[in-house]
Amino acid sequence: MRTVILGAGESGVGAAVLAQKQGAEVFVSDSGHIGEPYKQMLERYGIAWEEGGHTAQRVLAADEVVKSPGIPDTAPMVAALRERRVPIISEIELAGRYTDARMICITGSNGKTTTTSLIHHILQKAGMNYGLAGNIGRSLAYQVAEAPRPGYVIELSSFQLDNMYDFRADVAVLLNITPDHLDRYGFCMQNYVDAKMRILRNQGPDDTFVFWQGDEYVGRELRKYPASRRLCPFADSPEAGAVGYADGDTFRITAPVAFSMPLAELSLPGRHNLRNSLAAALAALSAGAPAGAVRAGLADFPGVEHRLERVCDVNGVHYVNDSKATNVDACRWALESMTTPVVLILGGKDKGNDYAEVLPLVRQKCRALVYLGADNAKLHAAFDDLHLPVADTHSMADCVEAAAALARPGDTVLLSPCCASFDLFHNMEDRGEQFKERVRERLA
Repeated sequence: MRTVILGAGESGVGAAVLAQKQGAEVFVSDSGHIGEPYKQMLERYGIAWEEGGHTAQRVLAADEVVKSPGIPDTAPMVAALRERRVPIISEIELAGRYTDARMICITGSNGKTTTTSLIHHILQKAGMNYGLAGNIGRSLAYQVAEAPRPGYVIELSSFQLDNMYDFRADVAVLLNITPDHLDRYGFCMQNYVDAKMRILRNQGPDDTFVFWQGDEYVGRELRKYPASRRLCPFADSPEAGAVGYADGDTFRITAPVAFSMPLAELSLPGRHNLRNSLAAALAALSAGAPAGAVRAGLADFPGVEHRLERVCDVNGVHYVNDSKATNVDACRWALESMTTPVVLILGGKDKGNDYAEVLPLVRQKCRALVYLGADNAKLHAAFDDLHLPVADTHSMADCVEAAAALARPGDTVLLSPCCASFDLFHNMEDRGEQFKERVRERLA
């Protein structure tokens, strides 16, 4: 079996290690630069690799290709592989072949990382040996190859779901579907919805589906799937059919087991985090976590980096890092949670965003706007009619300086960009780290 891995990041190198361990002849090809730690891993395992381009003869000779999720189907090499009918799968699909571990899988346009981390936190409280994988933690394939566990909590993007075929989630969590990544889906919302719903593939009567009952798309799409799995819908308040909800001042779950606790004890504030907490509790209880561990985990979870992360106060101004807000809906949730006037930092690589849904909140909550991107033209077109003070910036240093100049004591400077980060930064984490670094420099 000749297996080619396209892309040599965490996902690709993990897939290479697992494929080699299963006896495949492995070749790793990356059109860009391979990070030094991953080169060292490939060398340590004796896996052949190339960077800075693809050798078509070697790639097209593959019996199967594992494609890293960041590579679009429109990439020339992917198109050539499809023309030759070479099977293309994801790292998650590969890993699923070689383990019978219990899989708790989480997707959604927003809240994935928080909910995935919270589920894992609860299971750790319960003493359950689950790994953390997917978009966070180590590659699932690498863990299956070198550190197998009886279960995994896996954050899945739509890109990872696109190339999943036989993989099955024992517990599938779908938090919400709102416009995102439309540039990867032909600017067609239904294509994106179809990708998210793939998390239900192969589920049977012993499997569980946790979902937000109020989502615009999920209820409609669910009618297309056989009703053989256990359904665990949750809602903001008591609704017909919902098994998890807020009931007055009480966080309540009625199935798979009865559970309740005061809302005031939840560690994560805000309505969006109520939904994340309901989803996490339902998933953990479905996996067998005891009620005591669920309550303890919900009460002391510290949150995740780059998601409404309080940085520090400088000259009476609060600085909040929400770099994970890479779509409009995530920014909307961030603004809803703000209780002080906001200097909002927006911008980056636009993914087909429609900013109309956030305009009323910007008008209501924001004192000023700072645009941060290589090209801010679409932001000007969307927001300038609000007649708020605006600063145009193209680096994080200039951005933080501009935000500080516009803010008044008691305000919040909120980095919640609505956009991907790849125009000026390596990734979302790099953007958030640079923001925190520049803000903390102001303390000196």
